[in-house]
Amino acid sequence: MSPLRPDIVDCWIVRVGEVGPEILLLRRSPGRILPGLWQCVSGSLEPGERVALGALRELVEETGIGPDAIEAFYDLDLVNQFHEPSVDAVVLAAVFAVRVSPGTEAVLSREHDGARWLAPDDAHREVVWPGYREAIDRIRRDILDPERGPWFALDLEGRRLPR
Repeated sequence: MSPLRPDIVDCWIVRVGEVGPEILLLRRSPGRILPGLWQCVSGSLEPGERVALGALRELVEETGIGPDAIEAFYDLDLVNQFHEPSVDAVVLAAVFAVRVSPGTEAVLSREHDGARWLAPDDAHREVVWPGYREAIDRIRRDILDPERGPWFALDLEGRRLPR
């Protein structure tokens, strides 16, 4: 087996409170590629970094949300691929999600200038990329389902949890 390493990681943030499930969307700041785009946490892996741990690192860097707020960590079993003109290449993104405590809020890095929590249907309508919509579909269909969700669960070291 020859492992394929993604170029970037995406990490979706979900919280479940009194109003039901909400997904955090972040707006890309001016001066960056795709300014104004609503997205999840996304970033490049560091050399030698484990893929799942890269998602958690990016989560902290872009939102300030750390382990104390994380109730569960999931591998969405999704790798998005897309052409990125700025690097003239096809880029691979491994996709993860975290469920955080109700009331958790993001502290934005300079990469983003806005954040909002939306119901999954509203987040699905707001995002542009098909891969983002697929990730939200998987969150709704799999992660939020109490019987399916545990199959996707990881510990905070990126290892699959025993069932």
